[in-house]
Amino acid sequence: MADDKQPAQLEFFTIPSPCIGVCQSGPKGYCQGCFRSREERLYWLQIDDGTRRVILDACKRRKRYYQRRKSQSNNQSDTQPLQQDLFGGEPDK
Repeated sequence: MADDKQPAQLEFFTIPSPCIGVCQSGPKGYCQGCFRSREERLYWLQIDDGTRRVILDACKRRKRYYQRRKSQSNNQSDTQPLQQDLFGGEPDK
């Protein structure tokens, strides 16, 4: 019968930084390129791989949230009716 406990996976390589070279802070303080906080970027080289995995998971969640909000705002702006010009010109968007 097989043992229920799996051995821990060995990590042979360090987890690389998710930086893509954008390096601009958004309105909530997260990088607009990799979605890390200032502290996460600052201490990346000093933290262990377990903490890096936690940060990468948080970055993925932040990116999905950002993309979902962005697509919702794009959909809302597309469905708003155009305002007609009172003087017969082109409608304003």
